[in-house]
Amino acid sequence: MLKRTNLIWLLGTLLVVRIIAMVVVPFADTTEPRYAEIARLMMVINDWITPWFEPGVPFWGKPPLSFWAQAISFKLFGINEFAGRLPALLAFLATAWMLWRLSVSIINSHVAAASLVVYSSMVLTFLAAGTVMTDPYLALGTTWAMVAFYLAPKENFWYWRYGFFIGLGIGLLAKGPLALVISGAPIGLWVLLQGKLMFYLRTMPWIRGTLLTLIIALPWYILAELKTPGFINYFIVGEHFMRFVDPGWMGDLYGHAHKEPKGMIWLHWLAGSLPWGPLALILLLGHLFKASWRQTVWQSAKQPAVFYVLLWALVTPVFFTPAGNVIWTYVLPSMPAFALLMGWAMVKLNNGQKWRQIGFTLAMWFTPIATLVFSVLIANNNDLMKTEKRIAHYVAEQPQNGDLHNWSRLYYLSAELEFSARFYSHGSAKPVQLDQLESLALQQQGVFVAVPTDRWETTVAHFGARLEPRVENMRFKLAFLKPQ
Repeated sequence: MLKRTNLIWLLGTLLVVRIIAMVVVPFADTTEPRYAEIARLMMVINDWITPWFEPGVPFWGKPPLSFWAQAISFKLFGINEFAGRLPALLAFLATAWMLWRLSVSIINSHVAAASLVVYSSMVLTFLAAGTVMTDPYLALGTTWAMVAFYLAPKENFWYWRYGFFIGLGIGLLAKGPLALVISGAPIGLWVLLQGKLMFYLRTMPWIRGTLLTLIIALPWYILAELKTPGFINYFIVGEHFMRFVDPGWMGDLYGHAHKEPKGMIWLHWLAGSLPWGPLALILLLGHLFKASWRQTVWQSAKQPAVFYVLLWALVTPVFFTPAGNVIWTYVLPSMPAFALLMGWAMVKLNNGQKWRQIGFTLAMWFTPIATLVFSVLIANNNDLMKTEKRIAHYVAEQPQNGDLHNWSRLYYLSAELEFSARFYSHGSAKPVQLDQLESLALQQQGVFVAVPTDRWETTVAHFGARLEPRVENMRFKLAFLKPQ
């Protein structure tokens, strides 16, 4: 049997390794530094209504909940990686607690512990637990909604009775109307198939709860549209319709559409659920032809609680199956449900067969060990990642020339600035063209220039010995250009 004390030790190890990685791994382009810079700008300009992609350019791609959390964390703990990632860890811990409560209510505490191990050690959930993204907050909202809806008739606590509506409000502020779909669809199907429509119509505080959801989310949507007209059309029509029905959608203002084959979401789910998803698939295929096992699975799936969790696990990937513009983080809201099912299977199937025990043990330790090795490598050499932290920090440490910070003298010989360069220079670094550098060097008595590695030789040939090399990373070589 799986020992509960071993599971608790593993959960502690996962938390410690996650925190270590949050501290030592820099923001790497593009997602983390992009969102971290939006949060930093929110804090600096003190605008808590409109997230800004850059000064003068509103960011309409996501609601502000994650940016609010990160900006507050920057205010409290300074502008650094740990502060930016801390809110995601707190959202993960809250989500994990709800998974624990549901698991205990449906089955028992042993399965609950196993479920937490699965949830904490899947690649996607582990990464999302300490990453600057919007998805952990959507997962928090949908998990709260799903758990609260099931437990509200059983446990008369306000955070369950109104938790369904609070969760929807959180989801609307984290990602938008998508939260209503991926929470409402499994709940609606389950209620109808269980014949409990009238029961839940009488049980749940629908009028006051709906008002609570609107009070949480609607004011920001109104204020955002009033402040930057056009937001509602872009966000609702573009981000929630065109992005998914048109794989080649060209309307994305902040990046590009991800053109994927239809059904690609299932491969994303398999990758995100590593190592547990592939292990579950192996177990499923290995027992497929055993009549007794099929009967056990069928009987279990017919139980209302198990069927509820099964629908929760399946609706999100099924919903995205026809979409061609998907990324792997889209499956995150389904992961708590899969973790509960896999935790239950672990306890049920771990009946002394050595190969199963070995498989479960390897799966449990895969993510923390791999992450610890990766963190040690990155701590020793940040340049293994696509990040401009080293260049920005080197420039900051040089003696200043006048009152301006050295970051104001940092230029990237590129048409566009990398997001990590923006964040680590606190928005001061700028893109520049080759013919502009001469006058800038003269005006500022020398400038720091980050030159793409494939343009280094031609740039040296242009400026000669006045271009003094300093440090480099995997994409750029930093030099100091003296005035002529």
